[in-house]
Amino acid sequence: MNTNLTNQIKSNFIDKHGSKPLLVFSPGRINVIGEHTDYNDGFVFPAAIDKGIVAAFQQSNSDFCSIFAFDLNENYTFDLDNILPVEKGGWQNYILGVIAEIQKKGIALKPFNIVFGGDIPLGAGLSSSAALENSIVFGLNELFQFGFSKEEMILISQKAEHNFVGVKCGIMDMYASMFGQENKLLLLDCRTIEAEPFQIDFQEYELVLINTNVKHSLADSAYNDRRIVCEKTATMLGKKALRDASEDDLLGIKKTISEEDYQKSLYVVQEIERTQEAAKAITDNNILKLGELLYSSHSGLQNQYKVSCEELDFLVDRAKENKNVIGSRMMGGGFGGCTINIIAKTSTEKFISRVSKDYKEKFNKECSVYHIHLSKGTHIIDL
Repeated sequence: MNTNLTNQIKSNFIDKHGSKPLLVFSPGRINVIGEHTDYNDGFVFPAAIDKGIVAAFQQSNSDFCSIFAFDLNENYTFDLDNILPVEKGGWQNYILGVIAEIQKKGIALKPFNIVFGGDIPLGAGLSSSAALENSIVFGLNELFQFGFSKEEMILISQKAEHNFVGVKCGIMDMYASMFGQENKLLLLDCRTIEAEPFQIDFQEYELVLINTNVKHSLADSAYNDRRIVCEKTATMLGKKALRDASEDDLLGIKKTISEEDYQKSLYVVQEIERTQEAAKAITDNNILKLGELLYSSHSGLQNQYKVSCEELDFLVDRAKENKNVIGSRMMGGGFGGCTINIIAKTSTEKFISRVSKDYKEKFNKECSVYHIHLSKGTHIIDL
């Protein structure tokens, strides 16, 4: 957690509102493997990280709510009796959506003030949106003592994204951000919404994220399109979700669906299997096997699910060429964002220096590098 950011958010709140706030930290997340499996009732392998959202809360003496986005230097005021989405893409919708979902539960909110800011790079696939939503529901729950469980809170965050933002996301991002544990990955069953923590020892390796610093406009529409394909295929198979399907099941209907839809569905079935293999590799302390699974995952995302892009593929290809990088893949929804890499600690700086230079030459754009640590989930900051 960024102490400097926390102090800035606290000071800004006191300057604006004249009182000490309740402070909440809600982390972003990585996902080691299990991409686009969450909305197929599958398994994923995320972890909370030490980058996130810091939000400050206090009740308001006015009739209106005020929210200040510290990083954007933007203020938004609204009336709790008139909660409607703002224009598409507005950061306000992530917050307003949470408020609307709380109100749907029959809870009468009182006016409040919020100041928030973060150090999660936007568009990097690290779930800044889930971190923001979780920070809001968690903070309001503490401030007004609603008595929501963490399970109830992540469902509120998810519904906010569905109904106000328009992205039919799965539950992984919210779960990992809320329930993260230090130095542990969470093998999350997205059907039961239960997770098994796995202590992981990366041995002589470390996790490094490389951000392409691009987000192609395809991302949101492609996400929803692929979700529809998966649901349609599962229905054809008479299954609740692709989590229940096998490769043999898909072969049985291959002639009745397009090759593209077959490959997308096959990717999901195979990726769910890879998460199970990853759990065994971690249990066996077989980091080399885990790395191989990351490369296989990227191949599926690139060639079958088709949610990668030239910039992501370039970074993964460079990783494959370096014997000190034992695993790499795109992470997140796709069409931009980060690659996640398992790199030998003694070679990290040399690899980063080289790949950054090559990336700049190829795309005339800088990539960004993040060294991350596995972190605790959403919690009150005790200063």
